[in-house]
Amino acid sequence: MATAGVPQRFCRCACFCSENLYVARYGLHVRFRGEQQLRADYGPILRSRGCVTPKDFQQLLEELEQEVERRKRLGQESAARKALIASSYHPARPEIYNSLQDVALAPEFLAAAEYSALPGADLKGLLQRLETVSEEKRIYRLPVFTAPFCQALLEELEHFEQSDMPKGRPNTMNNYGVLLHELGLDEPLVTPLRERFLQPLMALLYPDCGGGWLDSHRAFVVKYAPGQDRELGCHYDNAELTINVSLGKAFTGGALYFGGLFQAPSALANPLEVEHVVGQGVLHRGGQLHGARPLGTGERWNLIVWLRASAVRNRLCPMCCRKPDLVDDEGFGDGFTREEPTTVDVCVMT
Repeated sequence: MATAGVPQRFCRCACFCSENLYVARYGLHVRFRGEQQLRADYGPILRSRGCVTPKDFQQLLEELEQEVERRKRLGQESAARKALIASSYHPARPEIYNSLQDVALAPEFLAAAEYSALPGADLKGLLQRLETVSEEKRIYRLPVFTAPFCQALLEELEHFEQSDMPKGRPNTMNNYGVLLHELGLDEPLVTPLRERFLQPLMALLYPDCGGGWLDSHRAFVVKYAPGQDRELGCHYDNAELTINVSLGKAFTGGALYFGGLFQAPSALANPLEVEHVVGQGVLHRGGQLHGARPLGTGERWNLIVWLRASAVRNRLCPMCCRKPDLVDDEGFGDGFTREEPTTVDVCVMT
């Protein structure tokens, strides 16, 4: 275990630079170790999805090689952007950067978190305080932020988007949005949200997935708009658990859809659609296959927090499904640690 008073050091798995590379136009995640491996593993499915000519394949090869190089540079480039933003950016809504206050949170969320922290709290009691979207898929929803806080956060995000500050992609699939740790919102907003409120909730909802052992996160805002990202292909998250909060604005379409766990056969049979409700958060397991339907009109902004438990993921990387090959990284990395975690009886999704 980490020494008391010494910040815990987090790592990523080396597979980050070779596994789950997303090719949007073919709607496919691929493992990439080189041209020969790519042809052998994905040749038939790529041809069936339109990668037919030598030019098509060469273009794909170049894109994958560029993505691998981008991922290798990601940690250092992100740290450099964060430092520049901290020294040069002038917020429109500086109050957003103050430590999270209860006034920003919906009463229903506060009540559910307060109940979950009680000594006698149980799952049955918690389920009376939130909406069960799907009992089978263990998907839940409840209000998280107040309308004024959503509006203030959106104003700040749009102000940053329009600034000349450098911006990183929120994840490997979305092209438009904001990484909250680069903007300086991890410490005042997301960390207290995880530690004070989400942890007791998740401990009751998902004890078998590390819900009571959450020790890191990755938080970002994604934006969908005409001429930008409009939909999101089917995927699963690099997280034990996820909360997805709709921030606004006015929009139509863009519903989430959920299949089964990514390891399950016929995992996308009969997907469940879930509409966004501004201010409300959808809670689900990271391994649940999901995506977003095409946006109809307007702009849609969502806050996504990938919640991670090193006690779970140190055993098995959810991306490569192997014992993680650890590489030191910046900040929370991908939530792995070199320290031996406290023994916890969790059900790693298989």
